[in-house]
Amino acid sequence: MDSSMFLFISVVFSAVGMAYFTYGKRQGKASALIGGIALMVYPYFVKSAVLLIGVGVALSAAPFFVAF
Repeated sequence: MDSSMFLFISVVFSAVGMAYFTYGKRQGKASALIGGIALMVYPYFVKSAVLLIGVGVALSAAPFFVAF
């Protein structure tokens, strides 16, 4: 996968993270807040495109299954 597609996928998951962060902050939901922070930060540490997508999908779904 070339770097422009990697960057696009990173921006998409970071935007989802920003939405989760905003929702968690306004509603007082810690799982959405922490999930949003994780979604915004993890693309800096992942170098594989497959891993980027896999971790992004897992982190995007996590606030629905973790309740605290």
